[in-house]
Amino acid sequence: MRDDEALGSPAATGPTGTAKGGSAGGVSALVRRAVEGDEQATHDLLAFVHPLAIRYCRTRLSRLPGDARHFVEDLAQEVCVAVLMALPRYRDTGRPFEAFVFAIAAHKVADLQRAAMRHPGSTAVPSDEMPERPDDSLGPEERALLSSDAAWAKKLLANLPENQRELLVLRVAVGLTAEETGQMLGMSPGAVRVAQHRALSRLRALAEQ
Repeated sequence: MRDDEALGSPAATGPTGTAKGGSAGGVSALVRRAVEGDEQATHDLLAFVHPLAIRYCRTRLSRLPGDARHFVEDLAQEVCVAVLMALPRYRDTGRPFEAFVFAIAAHKVADLQRAAMRHPGSTAVPSDEMPERPDDSLGPEERALLSSDAAWAKKLLANLPENQRELLVLRVAVGLTAEETGQMLGMSPGAVRVAQHRALSRLRALAEQ
């Protein structure tokens, strides 16, 4: 699958109200509608964000040791989900929306970079064997998942299986570490990360529907 097909190709269709590549005014209007909860605008905005995340992650991961560059798509998906979850709290400060996307992507890449540098040769993606990361905290954009103004995000969560929903609540809303979450759910820290990765991927898929 080509990169621009994963979330719907903005190069082919363009987000609603934007030209190919997305004009600044068109993207701003699209963001406003998505923040207000417009489902079609949210879908179109993700279609605009995904290629940005792909390009950024591909560039940054190519510099890491091991096989990190092979997991560009996985990380780009996490960036898209993080953007989706952060939308209810997004405020236009005059900076391009792309800067907001890249800031989130930088946070995600930094997490993987810490793991890759500490464990050279690792795949730098969640696995049951991966040791604890030095920094296990979640970014502020993920903590927006269950914020009081994210009712539409809660609706998405309601469609997840109970075990995935509980895990995300513990990790994102409560802010437990992987070890603490594992202790509550009877899982290893590595298994918690794998389950979280899968749950976020499922959440993104639900958001696209």
